[in-house]
Amino acid sequence: MKWLMELSQTSLDFYSLPLRKGKRLFISLVALMVTVSVLSGCTIFPKEAEEEVLPTIQPPKLSKKPVYTVGTATIEQSVTGGGKVMSLNEQTMYFTEDGKRIKMINVHSGDLVKKGQVLAELDMEDAQNQYDQKKLETRKDELQMIDLLRKSDEMDPAQVEQAKIDFELKRTELRKLEKSLAHAKIMAPFDGTVVSVTPKNGDQINAYSPVMVVSDLSKLCVAVTFDADDLKKIAPKMKADIDINGVGKQTGTVLRMPLKPNNSNMYNPGYDQFGNPLPDSPDIYTLISINPFPKDVTRDTPLSASVVVQRHANVVVIEPSVLRTHAGRNYVIVQDEQGNKREVDVEIGLETATQIEIVRGLDVGQRVVGR
Repeated sequence: MKWLMELSQTSLDFYSLPLRKGKRLFISLVALMVTVSVLSGCTIFPKEAEEEVLPTIQPPKLSKKPVYTVGTATIEQSVTGGGKVMSLNEQTMYFTEDGKRIKMINVHSGDLVKKGQVLAELDMEDAQNQYDQKKLETRKDELQMIDLLRKSDEMDPAQVEQAKIDFELKRTELRKLEKSLAHAKIMAPFDGTVVSVTPKNGDQINAYSPVMVVSDLSKLCVAVTFDADDLKKIAPKMKADIDINGVGKQTGTVLRMPLKPNNSNMYNPGYDQFGNPLPDSPDIYTLISINPFPKDVTRDTPLSASVVVQRHANVVVIEPSVLRTHAGRNYVIVQDEQGNKREVDVEIGLETATQIEIVRGLDVGQRVVGR
């Protein structure tokens, strides 16, 4: 404020000075005001905000498509299934009599048995009584038939023939009862171990229902189930890779394909009379042998197995990302040394998750563009 009052006083004095001196004084005064204004501008005008520094925007980099060099390799196609460890010599035991009750189970799971040992019996008391009675009747009929044959010359031939037929029918009934009684017992088919027992004493059981499983645990193998379509590609003697739980990877050979049920009334291995697979029967699995079989592996240990169904050695291969398809057409993008690209049609062979065989269209050393 002080300098303003002084400035006002100076202005009053200006008008009292002669014109020439007043002009010089006026110019000096204006210069002084400009200087003061510049020096005090920070108090007269508001302070301006600092300019924001914007980050430099970098344009996005476009990723380059990978380029591969065509080479050769051995390509294998395999099928995979799951299964378990079983015995090559293993049998599911059952009765062929229907609607009978079990009289006695003579063994337990884990028992060692000898060939021919009686393992279980049905309650056949009624059938045994019928058999005993029929046997006596048949003996009586035999005596009567002997007497009739002695007098056959005095009898009508038709009457003699009818007597013979009646006698044979009675003998057939006796043989039927004998067969029924024979099937009322389950006997060990070989030396082995009882690995499972299903029913208990007194249970009523249907014909061909599983009763127990007898296994020769000294002859273990790999039993695998494959999908129906994959099974068609497998044949005996094919190589297999097996991964046994707790043991690790093993190599083996396909030993036997699963048996199919037949339509006859004869013994149907692995299946019941209705064509249903019997549990724990090796006949319904693809069997794979391992030589030597790993130690300390027990029956029923789960596993997985893959069988090599096709193998092509030293063939031209590419990665799956290289192959392009459109409207049934298979092609790749080939790049030359100058970076020029062109489409080339190809014929493919075996395919796996990591490789594709090229039968025709590419040569070793060419460069192809992936995706």
